[in-house]
Amino acid sequence: MRRGNSKIKLLIGAGIILFTLFQYYSKSEVNEFTGKKQHISLTVQEEVAIGLQSAPKMAQQHGGLYPDQNYQKFVDKVGRKLVNNSVARQTNYNYDFHLLKDPQTINAFALPGGQIFITYALFSKLENEDQLAGVLGHEIGHVVGRHSAERMAKQGLTQGILSGVAVGFDPSTAQGAAAIANVINMSYGRDDELESDDLGVKFMIDAGYNPNALIGVMKILKAAAGPNRTPERMSTHPDPENRIEKIKEAIKKYQK
Repeated sequence: MRRGNSKIKLLIGAGIILFTLFQYYSKSEVNEFTGKKQHISLTVQEEVAIGLQSAPKMAQQHGGLYPDQNYQKFVDKVGRKLVNNSVARQTNYNYDFHLLKDPQTINAFALPGGQIFITYALFSKLENEDQLAGVLGHEIGHVVGRHSAERMAKQGLTQGILSGVAVGFDPSTAQGAAAIANVINMSYGRDDELESDDLGVKFMIDAGYNPNALIGVMKILKAAAGPNRTPERMSTHPDPENRIEKIKEAIKKYQK
């Protein structure tokens, strides 16, 4: 009887995995702005809606928006210049730029659909407008590259596979698979960062900014992380030194 139950559980687990794989790989498209083939289940309109819905909560987590409107207008100006002079303008995203009050967390990030944030902690360390353009150009690259939507699809894939493994096999096997999935997702995250650096360089050049300023941003991030930063293999972000080399390659590629 137990053997029969095991076979049924195995078949159900395999069915869940096969259905998850079919769902993921059947939704394939080429990003017209990057040329990259992607598996995405969200529409552009859904991305925009998710970003708009999530933006207030993200701002709240960082102490709200920075109160100085002059700084906010400066961030808006640089962001608009990047969008209006690059392929970002051709997308159907609504780009909004937010300076967050957070004075401690050195970070910038983008939500699906064009909601872009930079903390005051990072903003205050930047030395010039070109470096700000480097930060915002990188985040615009995440939006154009549809990285959040792609990541959500990948998380759905790995979650579905893990559910199938848990049903068809045993919890310890599922835990091992989860660890492997986590490493794979971190690797995908590093690829997204490098693509956004590449796109950010192009956007900077298109808008008339000095792309070498992005190298300065990497040095700021490296110094902020200190000697105890997480090793690259265990992080969603590549090591700043590796990013600098890729940025230099992108500058050579895009500069005329």
